Amino acid sequence: MSVHIETIKGVAFLAYPETLAFLKSELKNRFKLDDSVHLKCYGDILYLENIEGIFSSSNPEEIAPQELPYWARTTFLKPFILHFDSIGEAASALKEIQRNWAPYQYQNFRRAALIQDKLPYINLKVRKFPVEIPKSPIGVYTLIDDKTILASALTSSYIPAGRIEFVEDHINPPSRAYLKIQESLTMARLLFDAELPGPKSRCFEAGACPGGWTWVLVNLGSQVYAVDRAELAPSLMGNPLVTFQAHDAFTLKPEDIGKCDWVFSDVICYPERLLEWVKVWLDSGLTKNMICTIKMQGEIDYEIVSKFAAIPDSRVVHLNYNKHELTWIHCEKSKE
Repeated sequence: MSVHIETIKGVAFLAYPETLAFLKSELKNRFKLDDSVHLKCYGDILYLENIEGIFSSSNPEEIAPQELPYWARTTFLKPFILHFDSIGEAASALKEIQRNWAPYQYQNFRRAALIQDKLPYINLKVRKFPVEIPKSPIGVYTLIDDKTILASALTSSYIPAGRIEFVEDHINPPSRAYLKIQESLTMARLLFDAELPGPKSRCFEAGACPGGWTWVLVNLGSQVYAVDRAELAPSLMGNPLVTFQAHDAFTLKPEDIGKCDWVFSDVICYPERLLEWVKVWLDSGLTKNMICTIKMQGEIDYEIVSKFAAIPDSRVVHLNYNKHELTWIHCEKSKE
């Protein structure tokens, strides 16, 4: 068997589709990588050989998840190069390392599919919400030519290749924004073991019009207090689980709304204003769970993003269904 595994240094970041430029910009502006740092590019993968001084540890296994780039859907934490001659050799070599492998491919698609067919089954299908992602180690691999694989058994995500897609409903939701809350709630469950909103939950959505997020919440059985200057879609305005108030949601105090199991915001506003609003809610003690979209105006201000990330029991992530924005998820464990 002509198989050879070559251990390499550093890490490799896999960007979401069409966001490679954002990932490169984050490495430059957040991590201060200058033009002298050489990044090898394999499709949407950026390989960084020297990570000395970039993270709190030079050992990739010790890098905290919140230190990694937001725009990377997963990170190859212990990358290696696998040289092989046949499809069977490639699959056997990967199986000897561990069971679960997900593909990312930008070329040699047919050959990659044949390798994947010989690997143990993992669910690569489009998911139906709600879904629970198993917390099982999953590696990622890609063919960089027909006889060479770049891979890592240790990655930063339990989601195959770091990207989840949902079955879309093209008829009922008032807007496609519903996909963002489905993904962010899935991430809250995965990252914090949070319970999804349900029949006993009271939720507050700021800037709810036209109602994509509210639509998801009422379909989970939650009561929703929805606030916006404009009304929601008629089907939601008549839903007995929805209480609507025409108002600027950010000028209402938490005491005006009352205790909520979840607080949500997909409002277009400056990140500084959103941060102030978030802190008011957290200081009030009237909610333990919040999900907010951090909308960007032009160049991303990573200093303000870091302030969201520094809030205890929080993570900032870029979702598959985000565009030029990030999502902040806060789930506080019960002290009872």
